Amino acid sequence: MVIAVLNSKGGVGKTATAIGLAAALAAPRRRILLVDLDSQACASHWCGVSRNQLRPSAASVLFEKYPILKAIRHTPSPHLDLLTGSLELANADLMLAAVRGREVALRRALERVQSHYELILLDCPPGLSLLGINAILAADGLLVPVAADPLAAGALDGLLASIERVRARMEPTARLLGIVLTQIDPRRPLTRETGERLRAEYRDQVFHTELRWTAALAAAPDARRPPAPTDPFRRLGGEVLHRLAAARHERP
Repeated sequence: MVIAVLNSKGGVGKTATAIGLAAALAAPRRRILLVDLDSQACASHWCGVSRNQLRPSAASVLFEKYPILKAIRHTPSPHLDLLTGSLELANADLMLAAVRGREVALRRALERVQSHYELILLDCPPGLSLLGINAILAADGLLVPVAADPLAAGALDGLLASIERVRARMEPTARLLGIVLTQIDPRRPLTRETGERLRAEYRDQVFHTELRWTAALAAAPDARRPPAPTDPFRRLGGEVLHRLAAARHERP
């Protein structure tokens, strides 16, 4: 199963959600692959890969037909592997423009490794460029992190409408697994109010688990390794697995 973690807005905790969830789900009988599709390669740096060691990356696989199994590497977190991002991904629209079936290039690449992993998580770049469309078409489920602030919440309707347009045009199999409220700060009334409004508006689409902002989480990328699984990410992982199972059951 493939899960795309996406939001058209940056700075909403998307990469933190993808990495924390991947680390929480990784287990001896549940190998996880994290695919970094962002040209800034933040997830890759977080996992300990320096800027001069990013290649071969997802760009090598998508643009140069580099064998994906050779591009994947282990991380310091047991049972969690990584396909790195790199600066070349910023040129994805240009590099894929002349490729036949360019919207499904990522899906074709991932099909070669899906039997090796229980779950593949895609850390998507902001926006819905051709790379974002590739992620939607490669995914079985979509997970949308949303920071509990008015600007991020206000952009959510536009993002969901864009996803629906892709679904209507391309007929992907992906369904919305849910919306994750991130960067919760209980000390700020505006945070609580925004979270309550989103829950009232989107109801069951919002995961029960909320991801709070903590100083430890903010400093975690400097540790250059995936974070140790914490209770919030474990709870979120349990919800994700439950919703994935329900999605499998609902398919004809």
